[in-house]
Order: sequence, then C-alpha cells, then structure tokens
Amino acid sequence: MNSLNIKTGDKVQVISGADKGKQGKIVTVSAKENKVIVEGVNMVTKHVKPKQAGQLGGRVQAEGALYASKVQLVCPKCDKLTRVAHKIEDGKKIRVCKHCGAELKY
Repeated sequence: MNSLNIKTGDKVQVISGADKGKQGKIVTVSAKENKVIVEGVNMVTKHVKPKQAGQLGGRVQAEGALYASKVQLVCPKCDKLTRVAHKIEDGKKIRVCKHCGAELKY
C-alpha cells in the first residue's frame, strides 16, 4: 500500500496537465490507486439514465480522479507550494511546511 503525504481536506494546487495552476480542496484520497479527487478540478461529463419513472436523465458534471503526483500541497500560512516534512512533538508525528515550519492543519 502506498503512503501519501496529502489527506482529505488539504488545499492543493495542480502542477501539471490541462488544469495546471488551479487550486482546490481534496475530496477523497485513494492510496491504493495513488489518486486523489480535487474539488472543481478535472471536470468530466457523465451521462446519467433516469432511475425511476418521471425522473430526468441527462449529462452531469463531476470531478474526475487525478494522480497524486500531479498535485502539490499549499501551505495555509505562507501560501506557497510545499512538500511535507514530519516533526515529532509530545510523541506525536505532525506534518509541517518545509518553507516556514508551520503545522499543516486544515
């Protein structure tokens, strides 16, 4: 199983691809597939059939999955793209910004 340094709720920015430069919040993380879904990024069109009589079908916009390597964490304090460093405080491992040392809590 892969270990990702980003978690659900983190603010990230897309660093490559068609949506390069867009920022959003992580909705779901799949460590097994090494993919993430970011709010408002990589929008795909799904065709939906009506499930019951009287219900409308149609095309629905939804977020598609991105590889985790295509996004980078944004520090909430210094607002820079950053990698994650780990620090141990009071016996607990916490995530910190490599640039400013701020704790990465969202």
